[in-house]
Amino acid sequence: MSVDDSAVTLPNDRKLRLVAAVFALILLVVVIVGVATRAMNNAKLREWTDARAIPTVMTVNPSSIADSSVLRLPGRIEAYSRAPIYARVSGYLKAWYADIGAQVKTGQLLATIETPDLDQQLAQAKGDLASAQANASLAESTHKRWSAMLSTDAVSKQEAEEKAGDLASKQALVNAARANVDRLEALASFKRIVAPFDGVVTSRSTDIGALINAGSNSGPELFTVSSTNRLRVYVSVPQMYAPGVRPGVRASITVPERPGVKFDATVESTSNAVNRESGALLVQLSMDNSKGELLPGSYADVELDVGKQVNAVTIPSSALIFDANGLHVAAVDADNRVVMKPVQIALDQGKTVMIASGLSVSDRVIDSPPDALAQGDRVQVNAASQDDQHARS
Repeated sequence: MSVDDSAVTLPNDRKLRLVAAVFALILLVVVIVGVATRAMNNAKLREWTDARAIPTVMTVNPSSIADSSVLRLPGRIEAYSRAPIYARVSGYLKAWYADIGAQVKTGQLLATIETPDLDQQLAQAKGDLASAQANASLAESTHKRWSAMLSTDAVSKQEAEEKAGDLASKQALVNAARANVDRLEALASFKRIVAPFDGVVTSRSTDIGALINAGSNSGPELFTVSSTNRLRVYVSVPQMYAPGVRPGVRASITVPERPGVKFDATVESTSNAVNRESGALLVQLSMDNSKGELLPGSYADVELDVGKQVNAVTIPSSALIFDANGLHVAAVDADNRVVMKPVQIALDQGKTVMIASGLSVSDRVIDSPPDALAQGDRVQVNAASQDDQHARS
């Protein structure tokens, strides 16, 4: 019986060892597969993270200016002559005779002012003049009598000279009183407010019975008269175009309310100085407005033929970067790395800016660059911006 039991036990042990070996092999395979899968996932995660760490940007190519000899700028139309009219005397407005929009001629009456205080001062001054004239007349007759008596030695020479001096003093008082009357009469003439030149009344800031204070620092002007048969147009020309702008240069004017209509203008003068804040030259143009088609104070687009080609390009304003290093833009080189390029603005056109130097049409400029972008950073160019550039090229 013992031999038979050992024979049965040996095959069972062999089976158990075989099963254990198979199980161990399976476990090893599972471990190896798990480790390999985790390593592969980690590599993919690292690759995904590295890809996301590189910012994706939109790029634009600077646009060349087709005809840089024609400069388009915003301008402001003003009356050729404009006179705000203030009162020279105080009182109450008695009446006005011209409302806004009225065409007036030189010297035409606009309003009258009632001046009771001034009238009383003038009346008193005239009374003082009459009194001084009476005293001077008496002094003159006295002087004549004493001069006659001096020839007969009836009076002393000292007394005759005193009468002559009294006459001179009285005549001086007459002159002073007459000067005061003339001054008050001149002031009284300003009770009549008249137009200084031919034009149109563009504002009226008073009414009947209103209290009027003399001077230009005591309230708004009573009237404004503007000469609109000719107009002035003011425009700020960038410094780089200043040499091409001189008196006599022709220009075209357009206004929003008359689309498609161009008006001729001529450069009349310039400030001959560049404004240090705007970096622009103030230019004054003049134009005919005898038909009254244009309104003073309105906005206008001005086209100036500066007669000088300028190698300038335009980019979106959103591409500009202002920081401690100054004004620059971020461009992308052939290796998709960031290159910071200093630029100089020639003209700010709102949504776009004209760049005088620092860029060419072949540059890839990053639009709306991220704040953390730095020189040498690697970036990914958005496929949409590349397709757009290819389409435009």
